[in-house]
Amino acid sequence: MNSLETLERELYKPSDALITDIQRLEGDIIILGVGGKMGPSLAKLAKQAIKQAGIKKNIIGVSRFSDRELQTELEAHGIQTIAADLLNDDQLQSLPEVANVLYLAGTKFGTTGKESFTWAMNAYLPGRVAEKYKLSRIVAFSTGNVYPFMPVQSGGPSEDHPTGPVGEYGQSCLGRERIFQYFSTRYNIPTLLYRLNYAIDFKYGVLLEIARSVEEQKPIDLTTGNVNVIWQGDANEIAIRALHHCQVPAKLLNVTGPETISIQWLATQFGKLLGKKPVFINEVQPTALLNNASQAHRLFGYPNVSLQQMIELTVMWLKEGGKTLAKPTHFQERTGQF
Repeated sequence: MNSLETLERELYKPSDALITDIQRLEGDIIILGVGGKMGPSLAKLAKQAIKQAGIKKNIIGVSRFSDRELQTELEAHGIQTIAADLLNDDQLQSLPEVANVLYLAGTKFGTTGKESFTWAMNAYLPGRVAEKYKLSRIVAFSTGNVYPFMPVQSGGPSEDHPTGPVGEYGQSCLGRERIFQYFSTRYNIPTLLYRLNYAIDFKYGVLLEIARSVEEQKPIDLTTGNVNVIWQGDANEIAIRALHHCQVPAKLLNVTGPETISIQWLATQFGKLLGKKPVFINEVQPTALLNNASQAHRLFGYPNVSLQQMIELTVMWLKEGGKTLAKPTHFQERTGQF
């Protein structure tokens, strides 16, 4: 795995643009919900950029840290960690005052049957965090699930498209946005709502799910026949650099790759590389959950890691037996039941 680990480090190196942006960013950075899929790599990237910029700035990661191994790993990279339950108001209020907040907290999977907890995490907690960090700037992670399903030929919704979430998860995420919007205006908090779908990495994501289905000859459901993806490292860079674009009222920003990708085409590409013929079921529907990130590309440039690179790297990771996370995206879900 040494060659792949080296490659992974290369793909998560901060760009010159990130180093420049973090150099001119005033204050420390706190990452709320650092223990999720993107949090650890985001924290490490920010710390690397600070080191290469030759400046002093603290990165603080907050999570319940049920996985103590992760806490130790982050601290080994020079990231300060705080174990806290953000829904416990005493613990939230005891967190340090920090100028820059990256808000990654939230819940998605297993929300069916636990709707009240979903709303508490996704719509109540943002208000408590906004009250706590009313003197900071906030980049709050959201999702493309706040949009309705769109015709594939539409190119996906841009930020000015009306929202229309399907199911309680998407509705609660729209609730999160509305709460941050309210407090942004009330307290003059510079805020950016970061509508992301779907980040991918060697260890999880849409591409890995399709590739494994091809490799294991599992049927691939084509009902949701199109998707957008972006390399997690590129998504992390945009999140950090977005701290310079927080506004009052809160700014909306779609984040994903530039392509609307056919699932059938994607599986066929994996089939060629894996020497397997994909198995398909069901007919492609004319709509999908899509995202048009042309504004993000204008502000930050196109992603550094291309779709073709992501496909080839996913296959390399699978063939070498690389570690994967049991965190499916459920990108095929069309009724909002997560």
